[in-house]
Amino acid sequence: MSSTRALSLSMLGASALVAAGGISTALGQHLAGSADALAIAPLVDDVRDYSSAHSVILLAGFAGIAVAFAMAATTLVRERSRSRQNSKLLVREVSELRARHDRYATLIASEPQVIVSWPSRDAEPIIEGDAAIVVPGQQARRVLAFGSWLVPSHAQALEHALNALKNGGERFRLGLRGLDGRYFEADGRAISGQAVFRLRETTVDRQELSRTRDALAGARGDLSALRTMLDAMAQPIWLRDHDGALIWVNHAYAMAVGAMDGAEVIARQIEILDTKSREAVRAAISNGSMFTGRVTVTIAATKLSFEVVESPGGNGTAGMASDVSALETARVDLDRLKDAHARTLDRLPTAVAIFDADKRLVFHNAAYRKLWAIDDAFLASAPGDSELLDRLRSERKLPEQADFRKWKGELLSSYRATAPQDHWWYLPDGRTLHVVVTPNVHGNGAGGVTYVFDDVTERFRLESRYNALMRMQGETLDSLREGVAVFGSDGGLKLSNPAFSDLWQLDDELITSRPHVDVVARHCAALSADSSIWSDIRLAVAGLHDTRTRHTFRVVRLDGAALDCSAAPLPDGSTLLTCTDMTASVSVERALTERNDALEKASRIRDDFVHHVSYELRSPLTSAIGFAQLLAEETVGPLNAKQREYADHITRSSESLLALINDILDLATIDNGGVEMVMGDVDVAEAVAGAIRGIEVRLAEKAVKLRVDVPVDIGTFQGDAKRVRQVLYNLLSNAVSTSHEGGAIIVSAERDTAEIRIAVMDDGSGLTPEQLERLVSRAKATTNVGLSVDVGLSLASSFVELHGGRIEVTSAPGNGTRIVCAFPIMHVLDEIKDKSGKEVAA
Repeated sequence: MSSTRALSLSMLGASALVAAGGISTALGQHLAGSADALAIAPLVDDVRDYSSAHSVILLAGFAGIAVAFAMAATTLVRERSRSRQNSKLLVREVSELRARHDRYATLIASEPQVIVSWPSRDAEPIIEGDAAIVVPGQQARRVLAFGSWLVPSHAQALEHALNALKNGGERFRLGLRGLDGRYFEADGRAISGQAVFRLRETTVDRQELSRTRDALAGARGDLSALRTMLDAMAQPIWLRDHDGALIWVNHAYAMAVGAMDGAEVIARQIEILDTKSREAVRAAISNGSMFTGRVTVTIAATKLSFEVVESPGGNGTAGMASDVSALETARVDLDRLKDAHARTLDRLPTAVAIFDADKRLVFHNAAYRKLWAIDDAFLASAPGDSELLDRLRSERKLPEQADFRKWKGELLSSYRATAPQDHWWYLPDGRTLHVVVTPNVHGNGAGGVTYVFDDVTERFRLESRYNALMRMQGETLDSLREGVAVFGSDGGLKLSNPAFSDLWQLDDELITSRPHVDVVARHCAALSADSSIWSDIRLAVAGLHDTRTRHTFRVVRLDGAALDCSAAPLPDGSTLLTCTDMTASVSVERALTERNDALEKASRIRDDFVHHVSYELRSPLTSAIGFAQLLAEETVGPLNAKQREYADHITRSSESLLALINDILDLATIDNGGVEMVMGDVDVAEAVAGAIRGIEVRLAEKAVKLRVDVPVDIGTFQGDAKRVRQVLYNLLSNAVSTSHEGGAIIVSAERDTAEIRIAVMDDGSGLTPEQLERLVSRAKATTNVGLSVDVGLSLASSFVELHGGRIEVTSAPGNGTRIVCAFPIMHVLDEIKDKSGKEVAA
């Protein structure tokens, strides 16, 4: 208070001085202004005026000081009165604050609690109250180490709440559980800009309520987790109330009934079970038991099998449906597989018998029944293993044993074994059995055994025969004159015969060492005139090929011997190399080649001779025919009857001779491969008519009757029209030649789907067996009485064959001749080759 009053007095004094100064200044300014106004006064007046102004200024200063002191005194008195009033107010306020503090302290101490406040966000906390309720025997600041006395989840929640309170002023109220099981209540709020946090231990009732709340929260969490797990399960699950209405279903249930979610199922009460199944469930629940059964449910137009379990509990029931369609299918497939397995085993030639853990027969196949010749009734009674052995022994079907009981015991010990056991049984009837006893070990360690009886009697017999065959094969190879060697897939020599060693001078030591083909090839190349050929042989034996094929080589040794070597692949990957001495054959081949060249030269000479003679004959014949025709036409003068007859005879004879020469030339051309066929459509009726026109004169001369039985609409076929007419002309000429005076000739034709058959039949003298043989074999005509017949028929046969057809001859001496020419209707025109190798022109 004294300092306040001193300050007030100082301020008053200063004010007085300021006021006095102000008065003096004002007077000075006034006098100055007055002096300016009276500047016209004399100088003496100036001195007098100066003294007066100075006095006035002093008086004004003293007056100001007096006024200032008066004002300061007045202010001092007023401030003292006000200070006394403020002091009284402060004393009363302090008293009230102390009383309030006492009340607050009493309230805080009225129950065990801790109050923590933070004046600002970064200020140190102020801890008040009884910290021993939280951290007994420790410093009060340990209260803020929440992890040391709270469970981790609650400590973390309290940390987050305090941070939100200090940073944003967010109020909180939490229930906390300590590590020792006690429960605390935490309350935080912002008061007058301070963060205040109160912590106190709850009462017994509140602790019980907290425990109940925690238990409820845990139960809700467990229920939520359980529902989440049930909702994620693939099996439809549902809950019903006591009236049987659905109150909850999982996602699988909703998907199974085609609903969007469980809410739609509950709202519409969509049932997954049909009415009959629900009634069965309701009946079981009403009896207080759990329903378990397999039902068929139609989902998305598909029938599925479900294993349904619904059990009562609480105020309703809980159910679950497991889709066992795959299991049912698997069971059906397993049964089918078992049946197929049984059928397969029943078809095996190996006897199989299966005994269960009780040593009783549960399966046997037909081979088992056949092996032991036991009636089906006895086997169907599921006899024991020991019983079966005793029966087989009594029927003398088991091997003879000095101690049968011991032998049987060792056999039955397979039920306790873990690995298969092999036995060899030599039966009294001479058969040998390989018996394999395999334990059927399951989880319990005892699942019976499976007997497999393999009759190896025939195998032993075949093995013996195989060994004998191999010995015979070895002896056969040793007796062969051809050299034989077999190289394995690795190129090593597997076997060889003495002839191979003799041909290539291989000693026994080298053969015994089973050399590689490279060694053998180098040795043999040294004995060959061309050593490079053995590189090809080596490649054929040991090289890598895309396809294994046979290779042949001609090897000439230095001594002039010629050998034919052949490398042939064998099925097991080996290669067979054979060497045959062809020296004598080469000599014979050379002689035959020389003879063939001579024959070909002689054939060319003969062909040249035939053509030359034919030309020399045809030229004068053509002239003779021409002159005879001139004479017959009487262009050079009239002829009498006898002369005309001679002229006609000359013409006919010359034409016959010319036709014979032409046929001989055609035969020679065919044999040389020089004939050309001009293929096209051949009208059968027209071809027959053209051939008949060529023999009309000869028919008239011999008074031979001709009957034509050819349909007008018989059609066409592919062929050479000129050659076909030539064939028919030759056949008709042959028929006229062999016919008697007044005889008859029949020409007929018929058609089927594949060919046209043209037949010429006469009642003449027929053909001799020799002529018939020459016709069939197309032998060359010989100089005998039937020369023209042989040539004409041979030429006809050749032309028919060039058409792809055939000729059929039926004849006997004195009974006439019937010749049938069969021409195919469709003839392949694309580069057809005749027998001589020439292409047929289209």
